[in-house]
Amino acid sequence: MKLYNLKDHNEQVSFAQAVKQGLGSQQGLFFPLELPEFELTDIDAMLEMDFVTRSSKILSAFIGDEIAAHQLAERVKAAFAFPAPVAKVSDDVACLELFHGPTLAFKDFGGRFMAQMLSYVSGADEKITILTATSGDTGAAVAHAFYGMENVRVVILYPQGKISPLQEKLFCTLGGNIETIAIDGDFDACQALVKQAFDDEDLKKAIGLNSANSINISRLLAQICYYFEAVAQLPQEKRNQLVVSVPSGNFGDLTAGLLAKSLGLPIKRFIAATNANDTVPRFLANGEWTPHATVATLSNAMDVSQPNNWPRVEELFRRKTWRLGDLAYGAVSDETTKATMRELAAIGYLSEPHAAIAYRLLRDQLQEGEYGLFLGTAHPAKFKESVEAILEQTLPLPEALAERADLPLLSHDMQADFAPLRAFLMK
Repeated sequence: MKLYNLKDHNEQVSFAQAVKQGLGSQQGLFFPLELPEFELTDIDAMLEMDFVTRSSKILSAFIGDEIAAHQLAERVKAAFAFPAPVAKVSDDVACLELFHGPTLAFKDFGGRFMAQMLSYVSGADEKITILTATSGDTGAAVAHAFYGMENVRVVILYPQGKISPLQEKLFCTLGGNIETIAIDGDFDACQALVKQAFDDEDLKKAIGLNSANSINISRLLAQICYYFEAVAQLPQEKRNQLVVSVPSGNFGDLTAGLLAKSLGLPIKRFIAATNANDTVPRFLANGEWTPHATVATLSNAMDVSQPNNWPRVEELFRRKTWRLGDLAYGAVSDETTKATMRELAAIGYLSEPHAAIAYRLLRDQLQEGEYGLFLGTAHPAKFKESVEAILEQTLPLPEALAERADLPLLSHDMQADFAPLRAFLMK
């Protein structure tokens, strides 16, 4: 598999190199040189396969002969060791529940696959430092995926006081090779520090720097697989009029869905669903890219005003000669999010703020004869305080959260300043 840097098309790397390197020069994202497509007959046959077999075939189409098919299948089986069920919400709407993994969020798929790939492509003596920023779920997924792995040090930055207490407990209580830093700033400040680190060539070489954010191509490719899994669970008659609404922060999930469509998966259209951090909806409406300061919302994992993966979305539309105007969009306020969570609860479906935003826009934009699917990206209990307050009911804690809820936080506090972070990374 060859990938090129979106900021320097002359920089081309193998899949293994892209996984190890994370970003290209000038902080450029890597993107596949070839965009594989399956025949309709292939798609039909794949939708009859089990999750792991199908996912291995999808990933092989991108990775090619860099990893032998049987070895890739073994790694996929280890990574995707939990289901992604489609739950009926109403007659014409369902939720793809991506929160049945060890950290109860969709990022378990990408995080665990990346850990498998990185351990496969790295030499036995190669020391690696994973540096990543999180607005909530990435931190837990990456921490648990790499926890206890030899020669891998994980450093996670997160905005202090801006993620839910239970999200924080999931990844800031592990210790060992997992180090966490609460940054005095928002997610974009954390992300900027990560990018500064990647621009520091001496630092990169000294500590074997890598990132496990959705900027890493292995994470992105893994996420393509559950879109196929969703369609496989739908009756034949509902597959041809499918509209998918994706709660969007860094836009990795939407990028993966669009890549699934590019492969030939029959998805009629996508809805890019955001909260008040609406850079992309405003851009799609008026053609102007004008990020505002990030604001804190109920759906904190989507509190991103400069989404990293957007250049990949634009590149895919350019390469496929799709019209960007065909991408549906919308932004939902906190008040509407609360009302939507109550609306869902009233029809018997318990949800949290991120999925509720995707549902709201899907419900508002779904046309007669279409079938809607929205992504449930995290378990409601990960947002226990806000969900309980909004729905006025008590949520039982899943075991994954209950076992960490009372453990002490092991985080360091730090200003949003690169000098102390660099010193910490070098120690």
